[in-house]
Amino acid sequence: MDMDLSPKLANKLYGGAGGSYHAWSPDELPMLRQGNIGAGKLLLSKNGLALPRYSDSAKVAYVLQGSGVAGIVLPEKEEKVLEIKTGDTIALPFGVITWWYNKDDTELQVLFLGDTKTAHKAGSFTDFFLTGSNGIFTGFSTEFVCRAWDVDETTAKSLVGNQKDNGIIKVDAGAKMPEPNKDHRNGMALNCLEAPLDVDINGGGRVVVLNTKNLPLVGEVGLGADLVRLDGNAMCSPGFSCDSALQVTYIVRGSGRAQVVGVDGKRVLETTVKGGDLFIVPRFFVVSKIADNEGLEWFSIISTPNPIFTHMAGRTSAWKALSPEVLQASFNVTPEVEKTFRSKRMNSEIFFAPSK
Repeated sequence: MDMDLSPKLANKLYGGAGGSYHAWSPDELPMLRQGNIGAGKLLLSKNGLALPRYSDSAKVAYVLQGSGVAGIVLPEKEEKVLEIKTGDTIALPFGVITWWYNKDDTELQVLFLGDTKTAHKAGSFTDFFLTGSNGIFTGFSTEFVCRAWDVDETTAKSLVGNQKDNGIIKVDAGAKMPEPNKDHRNGMALNCLEAPLDVDINGGGRVVVLNTKNLPLVGEVGLGADLVRLDGNAMCSPGFSCDSALQVTYIVRGSGRAQVVGVDGKRVLETTVKGGDLFIVPRFFVVSKIADNEGLEWFSIISTPNPIFTHMAGRTSAWKALSPEVLQASFNVTPEVEKTFRSKRMNSEIFFAPSK
């Protein structure tokens, strides 16, 4: 099974004074197309506004850096205005209209990962803008705009022609923007840096898993997600998704090494990963990572809302569940070697701290 699994960086698609939008190309990362997964990243400078748009794909948004405001309109619902900050995860089902605004000096960075099964292009998001030089108003004739929105011709022409930029603009410093409502975060966003930890291993690492229990909207999106923070020189146990899910991983910060083993025991990837990289682990392939000195942090989506993983090392290793006789025969080793193998990592979970 020949495939290119090497990590890739995003390419800039458009932008201006207010910021830019970047995406990963399925031509450069073929597993995006094969797995029907899209990936993009929004960067907003101070007073940058990502214009209202909807997408052909359900997504999970993760705030990589900075803080700002997000506007979200679910189908046939009122607008929710959320204050967002680093570590926030937001599930964005089909048909959602969103806008994003950065009011601070620090650049706001938002990662989007999602399912493109129903998208126009497999492996890519297509956004439809409500305003801007490529917004829906520009495609309709003046007559249709006038009749649909009950405005005169002068108003219609201003709606169509006044906004010269597309996708992202920079608003005036004194412009008044909607204030976020604290209540609007309920059920809409979960901060992975503040949420209860699902795994916390001293010297090893920490995990927060997003699923239908702590962020119910991921059920509508059809995706699960997790944030993993691996301590310096620690190792993440080799493991695989046992429910046929793809794992799409974005390296948030730090660096380290990754290996992926696939069909017939072949190592299909051995690489160094660093902040900004995106790579995909195919269904049932086994992946493991070792952090460099500064540690390694990654955010992943899994193509099922409640993922299940099987780990091959540690206290919960699948090996330890097998009978000693089966292991001995399978490895063709003596009982003593099998016993030594089984006795290791009895108290370790999925992260292994470096040897002292």
